[in-house]
Amino acid sequence: MPSFPAGFDSPNTRRRQSHRNDRMDWRSGPERWYGSVVMENIVGSEPIAGSGKMRRLMGWLAAVVVLASAAAAGAVEEPPVLRERVAAGTLPTMAERLPSAPLIVDPRERGGSLGRHGGRLKTLMGSAKDTRMMVVYGYARLVRYTPEWRLMPDILERLEVEEGRVFTFHLRDGHRWSDGHPFTAEDFRYAWEDVLTDPEMTAFGLPGFLLVDGTPPSFEVLDATTIRYAWPKPNPHFLHALAGPRPEYLYMPAHYLRAFHARYADPAELDRMVAKERRRNWVELHYAKGAQYRNDNLDLPTLQPWMLATRPPASLFRFHRNPYFHRVDPQGRQLPYIDGVVISIVSPKLIPAKAAAGDSDLQARALGFDNTAVLKRGAKRNPIEVLLWRSATGAELALYPNLTVVDPVWREVLRNPDVRRALSLAVNRHEINQVVFYGLADQGGNTVLPESPLFRPEYASKWTRYDPGEARRLLDGAGLVDSDGDGVRELPDGRPFRILVETAGEKPTETDVLQLVTDSWRGVGVALLIKPTQRDLLRNRTVAGQTVMSIWKGLENGVPTPRMSPHELAPTSQVQLGWAKWGQHFESRERAGEPVDDAAAAELLRLYKAWEKTTDPARRTEIWTRMLEIHADQVFSIGIVRGVPQPVVVSDRLRNVPKEGLYAWQPGAHFGVYNPDTFWFDGEPPR
Repeated sequence: MPSFPAGFDSPNTRRRQSHRNDRMDWRSGPERWYGSVVMENIVGSEPIAGSGKMRRLMGWLAAVVVLASAAAAGAVEEPPVLRERVAAGTLPTMAERLPSAPLIVDPRERGGSLGRHGGRLKTLMGSAKDTRMMVVYGYARLVRYTPEWRLMPDILERLEVEEGRVFTFHLRDGHRWSDGHPFTAEDFRYAWEDVLTDPEMTAFGLPGFLLVDGTPPSFEVLDATTIRYAWPKPNPHFLHALAGPRPEYLYMPAHYLRAFHARYADPAELDRMVAKERRRNWVELHYAKGAQYRNDNLDLPTLQPWMLATRPPASLFRFHRNPYFHRVDPQGRQLPYIDGVVISIVSPKLIPAKAAAGDSDLQARALGFDNTAVLKRGAKRNPIEVLLWRSATGAELALYPNLTVVDPVWREVLRNPDVRRALSLAVNRHEINQVVFYGLADQGGNTVLPESPLFRPEYASKWTRYDPGEARRLLDGAGLVDSDGDGVRELPDGRPFRILVETAGEKPTETDVLQLVTDSWRGVGVALLIKPTQRDLLRNRTVAGQTVMSIWKGLENGVPTPRMSPHELAPTSQVQLGWAKWGQHFESRERAGEPVDDAAAAELLRLYKAWEKTTDPARRTEIWTRMLEIHADQVFSIGIVRGVPQPVVVSDRLRNVPKEGLYAWQPGAHFGVYNPDTFWFDGEPPR
């Protein structure tokens, strides 16, 4: 029997459940290859026969064969930057550092090439807090998305799912944190018992992805590398939350964080650290020390490919390779290929010019389509290439009529779908595309993209043609007429039909687009005024019902599959600009906001709840289809253009960066889905 750390055998972790015969098993096995590692879409997989021990053995043997073959060919080698430490005995050999079954990634399967170690990648960020982007780009997750938007094990060796509600995690034997300490089930137990369910640590309860109808899961540790979470009903959000760009963490480095927890630390020493760090109490200290996503604690162990090596505050941050990272290439070379990353903190306004000057080896953050010309000119003088990836949001820009605005007259007007349809028909999208985006964008509504299996052309085209005549007819039919002949229609109470569109101004193209919308709306008797504001203020005003209309990007996830949540299509969150009060009502479990009192929006919410309760792929597709149809017909948001090219600046010596890609936050983690740990420098590695 393995020897567990103190505190491991707590009462609520020793329960046992028999394995079910109807489980789905997701592991490195013989179904779909991702390089040398097989991946399987767990949510849609079929039951797999055979014992778990046998499958685990087969996965281990596959890794052993690859590494043994590489060793026989003389290809297994320590990353050169680590050889001195290994020779001095201060760092174990690569064979000792890797898990027994590492994840084998072959970049050739994506049109890339096997690389070599070395070099430091330069990039630019606009704020010191952007050290968190290394967690996004590194994209090491328990489970992760592939470029085809399937889920696959990553940190996990394999995963079993029973009835969509019981999830059994199998860790990689021998996996270690970046400081060399074993990564085991104890790190999950600590996160669950000592943080997530500790009343002092989580005063507001568990995060939403861990609740099904308000019910938390049962949690149990089966052995040192096996953990199980189980709910009475299916939890369709669980795995997708773990694979997100900002992941939900079910594990924490217990060996490090116990020193900051009142249950384990010496009280006097803990009080001393609280005072030294100027924290209010030990809980705040623990959160500051253990913020894995924030990535600003030099001492916090990580499982990411690169680890922070510069203590904040600083204007230049260095990241070194994680010597215990769990991925290798087919020749047995430990990933990442690149030894380190250097982030320079500069004003966001300077990033386009500095990227054009060759000061970044890989840059998309703080770049927009409006920077393309200057970047292209820079590429003629400097050793960079400018790629144009497609944006993966449902719309580059969309107008959001606020259906929960407090003004009763505006509320009545904006809840009339014919008014929303008329405003959409009165937008000259072709003109906007040509003038602002040089004809390179797609014209259409805010919906899923052609890259999604759920896409239908009519979703993007419905009510989006430029037809001012039909727009006038619909507005007349809604009783919005220009009775005084001044060219602007009147609201039912006699006020002019003058829409104040609030914008956070985070995209330089927003103002240009709104000016063109102003011109086309004027032609149908609607006035538009632009009000710049800040993001937080815009959010707060929307929740308070003060905004009439706002402009923002479209659906965050424009490439969903039926197994991804359709929450963006229903009033489920107060950050949704079109119906913030309805979303707040749902999000707060009816303690705040307003209940949905619009038939179409209520139908969307009903469908969303039905999606949560089913595990049938056909039914989920049916629900998604109906929700997209309702959105397209009701025009709850007025999408303008889609698929706007996202400039990506790449050093002409950096290899394996896709020439064509989708630039997405969710899903995809920007560069993360394309495995930056396999990017490498051709020629003499830059220092």
